[in-house]
Amino acid sequence: MSFFLFFDVFRYFGFSLGITFHLLALDCCESKGCGKKGFSGRSNGWTQAVKRVMNGGSMRRIQERLLGLNKTGISSSTSDIWLLGVCYKISQEGSSSSDPVSCDGEAAFIEDFSSRILLTYRKGFDAIGNSKYTSDVNWGCMLRSSQMLVAQALIVHQLGRSWRKSSHKPLDKEYMEILHLFGDSEASAFSIHNLLQAGNGYDLAAGSWVGPYAMCRTWESLARCEREAMEHEHQSFPMAIYVVSGDEDGERGGAPVVCIEDASKLCFEFSKGQANWTPILLLVPLVLGLDKVNPRYIPLLGTTFTFPQSLGILGGRPGASTYIVGVQDEEAFYLDPHEVQLVVDVKGDNLETDTSSYHTNILRRVPLDSIDPSLAIGFYCKDKDDFDDFCNRASKLADLSKGAPLFTVTQARNISKASGNYEMSSDGGRIQQDGCSDVMPGNDAEDCTQEDDWQLL
Repeated sequence: MSFFLFFDVFRYFGFSLGITFHLLALDCCESKGCGKKGFSGRSNGWTQAVKRVMNGGSMRRIQERLLGLNKTGISSSTSDIWLLGVCYKISQEGSSSSDPVSCDGEAAFIEDFSSRILLTYRKGFDAIGNSKYTSDVNWGCMLRSSQMLVAQALIVHQLGRSWRKSSHKPLDKEYMEILHLFGDSEASAFSIHNLLQAGNGYDLAAGSWVGPYAMCRTWESLARCEREAMEHEHQSFPMAIYVVSGDEDGERGGAPVVCIEDASKLCFEFSKGQANWTPILLLVPLVLGLDKVNPRYIPLLGTTFTFPQSLGILGGRPGASTYIVGVQDEEAFYLDPHEVQLVVDVKGDNLETDTSSYHTNILRRVPLDSIDPSLAIGFYCKDKDDFDDFCNRASKLADLSKGAPLFTVTQARNISKASGNYEMSSDGGRIQQDGCSDVMPGNDAEDCTQEDDWQLL
């Protein structure tokens, strides 16, 4: 390292530490009510401004690169890579495989990764509602991450998991129609404008950050509103949506429960009584620790990417959501929404549009144990057989979890047994494990051999 590079690094760390200590001092002083009258209001504005700078895309990238937390490219590991249900055997370059979910080589992995839809911060769009926001920079990353997950569900639904973006034009009409759904205007069904409106009941607002649970419920609300508004017309959201929670209201702690009867009911309602089963999107919001993910959950999270139904994870660092799409060993590959780009007017019928800003071949990876414990996992099941396969895989994963599953599966809420040695209680679905009831953080459960880090969602 040259002297000048060393000096720049040293100067950056000095700046970052200085800013950090300043923020801590302000927060401490404000919490104690010290200082002159009016200090809190002025310092709060300064604090928020500095925090926005420190959490901005460019500054955050500098921090990550200097600290070595986030990396780019494929590691030197020869372990298999799992990308949204497809296995890439990096250690067997050039060999043939008869496994339909296995592909060989880095090139195939990169082609798959770069075909996933990337949705990032945009600027220059029409103001959101009655606000003055014409950009979602520094606050819209969770919305963008969730858009990417839903876009992947639509890609699989319309074009199949094996679809890859063509390098030639004209582009696929279905692909362009999907991109149009995520445009940055009220005319696009799944725009940031319409998401914020649908999430008003969950405190979503322009300029404010949102967590995974509220984001999942917002998609549920948006899909319901769209279905009601388009009762006799083509629906943009062609699948039922199921937000999996620990009980009927999702307000208690405990492992979420996939209830097969609930899923069946949602599909029946989605089809307006015309079919017993429809395609279904499952969203599983989780809180897997306090400040970081409990290590016991890391292997389980990685295993979900081996499910053919995998849509990845909404996660990232606190205040900096990303869309995690794959794993290798205990590192995760992700799409990052924190790049700022100009708004693009994508028309569903314009097959010559430049869509390069909706894709990237930059492979970003991060240790799974460094992601925010508040996250959400997505799965797409195209039909009943696919859903049954998902339930079988989820049940086996719960059985291997040593009493701490990500989520469980049960046939009905009034059935006493659920997968993973969990029992459904009679109070509406609260989970009880091995005779220990209501194990929550801070409770004394001396008869339990394992403590859990579940939090209220």
